[in-house]
Amino acid sequence: MTMNANDKAALERMKAWRHQIHQHPELGFEEFSTSRLVAAQLREWGYEVHTGIAITGVVGILRWGDEPGLRLGLRADMDALPIQEATGLPWASQVDGKMHACGHDGHTAILLGVAEAMARRQREQGLTGSGTLTLIFQPAEELGGGGGAQRMLEEGLFERFPCDALFALHNFPGVPVGRLCFREGAFMASSDTAKLTFIGKGGHGALPQLSQDPTLPAAATVLALQSIVGRNVDPNQVAVISVGKMQAGSAANVIPNTAELELSIRTLDPTVRDTLERRVRTLAQAQAAAFDCQCEIDYQRGYPVLMNDPAMTRLAVDTAREQFGDDSVEAPTAPLTGSEDCAYFLEQVPGCYFLVGNGDNGHQAGARLGPCSLHNPHYDFNDDCMETAATFLVKLISRYFDQSVQP
Repeated sequence: MTMNANDKAALERMKAWRHQIHQHPELGFEEFSTSRLVAAQLREWGYEVHTGIAITGVVGILRWGDEPGLRLGLRADMDALPIQEATGLPWASQVDGKMHACGHDGHTAILLGVAEAMARRQREQGLTGSGTLTLIFQPAEELGGGGGAQRMLEEGLFERFPCDALFALHNFPGVPVGRLCFREGAFMASSDTAKLTFIGKGGHGALPQLSQDPTLPAAATVLALQSIVGRNVDPNQVAVISVGKMQAGSAANVIPNTAELELSIRTLDPTVRDTLERRVRTLAQAQAAAFDCQCEIDYQRGYPVLMNDPAMTRLAVDTAREQFGDDSVEAPTAPLTGSEDCAYFLEQVPGCYFLVGNGDNGHQAGARLGPCSLHNPHYDFNDDCMETAATFLVKLISRYFDQSVQP
């Protein structure tokens, strides 16, 4: 059994699961309905099912042969976002303020389709040799630091369900449907945040000499931060520092006691990550001192750099080219400065995280036409990309086990 265009019933089931999950979006660690759907389907197909991992996570195990053999993991994320949907589609979110604006509904449906295909293959044809397929349905990818992957690891995911390799995917708007994108090594950025609180002494706006104005070091820091990227980081490396929040005061004629900045800090290199933290801390403290103020810094490290294993990535690329041809494969694709908590899994197990083309996912909704990005209230996962993704993963599973590829 393979997942292909001739298996229309299987494709329709994936579409139906996707629409059901999309209509009932659940935020991180709240995916109770989604996890029940996943667990019920896996049990129906004969998987060994484990629930309640990181509250709502589900793991399905399919074993064959007399020995443990190779152990392969596949991962899909399940959570939605706190966004009000604006698509107007028949399967739009039925929950105010929540929607699947990143396609995790599609990722879950794809992995369910793969699970059904592999169970049917074992039942109808038998699987050769010995092996263990571990399907990881993960909660809370969108939560940032302390999200679902990290919590699953803290609860002993790979001690309980060992994997020799792991693969995961994400849809990507702007990449044509039918195309797969791969990159060895650093693929997605680390994601850190910093809250800088400049502390001065407030006073009357007409008597600034009696105050210590914290807005001055805050403003100077906003400008100076880009000198870190421009002068402390190798131009061949990637570094991003964005000021997402500036807050100070409540009236035009009052110099505030404090001024706050909140930063997003990203890079594709662990060494650069250390440099950015060191320089942000030093620069903010120095700016505060220059204006006779103080600075309190709350620096939080989030997701690490996502690193793809070269051997597993080459296996995936070779499989994709064999299945779909060179024109459907982009390798190496450009790295992304977005972040993914699958990076935690790939720190523990060699594997490959790759992209599946989602097209322009354009649809007509009210007055809006055309494409949009992830995390947009008009976004909708493109059902047409599920065939490519599921077909590829079934082929990848077969090639991994049939050729006994060792990571």
